[in-house]
Amino acid sequence: MTRTIAFQGTPGAYSDLACRNAYPGWQTMGCYSFADAIEAVHAGTAELAMLACENSLAGRVPDVHSLLPESGLHVIGEHFQRVEHCLLGTKGSKISDIRRVHSHPVALQQIRKILAELGVQAVVEADTAGSAELVAQWANPEDAAVASSLAGELFGLEVLRANVEDAAHNTTRFYVMAKSPLIPPASQPGLMTTFVFRVRNVPAALYKGLGGFATNGVNMTKLESYMVDGAFTATQFLCEVEGHPEQPHVRRALEELSFFSRETKIMGVYPMAAMRGVSAAAD
Repeated sequence: MTRTIAFQGTPGAYSDLACRNAYPGWQTMGCYSFADAIEAVHAGTAELAMLACENSLAGRVPDVHSLLPESGLHVIGEHFQRVEHCLLGTKGSKISDIRRVHSHPVALQQIRKILAELGVQAVVEADTAGSAELVAQWANPEDAAVASSLAGELFGLEVLRANVEDAAHNTTRFYVMAKSPLIPPASQPGLMTTFVFRVRNVPAALYKGLGGFATNGVNMTKLESYMVDGAFTATQFLCEVEGHPEQPHVRRALEELSFFSRETKIMGVYPMAAMRGVSAAAD
């Protein structure tokens, strides 16, 4: 039986490519929204969901951060996907034919150099893969799309130029989500823990709550805040640390945090992606 992984977007999107690279042989399932991808896992039509959470250029993905705590799913892994934009045209077209380039607004911001070089009009579309589908439907050599090579393959377009992105480090990080947690043993090296918490509304609560991570030697790799239910006093934090909650130094840090927070919810404990380890070694 073919296993299925859901993602937000159109077939050929970078999320689709991430699913195929991380889980080769699995069937990918495009969904209209992140909420739909989450619901697909709950409904059993997909076993996992691959949800984009941050990009090295564009920053965090707000929808995922707000949906994550109440999703009812657990983070069981992470995946880093290089975003390699391709200039896609109709069969037989040439770069000199292009007058308009279609893509998602974030992607268009990432290819300013080639837009200036070609002197073409940038046209905003709903997503990268969707722009490739439109260009294929129009079959006009004056229209090109910027999307993944997978999108070009799926919609029968030619890669007129590969890697047209301005920044070579353009990378998107994804959470792999499942209905049930898949927690590795505390003895396993190279683990990450993702959790959310809200501090008490008292002076220096955040400073005191996070102090335990410093004093216990826990490396914190992410700390982001966002409002909950529109209340200015109900700020929630998404935090990621290296290690396992059952390891003594991490456990002590979380215990200290609990004195100054109203609630702490572990979203997942999972192995670091190989790309994270390579980046850390390079640094």
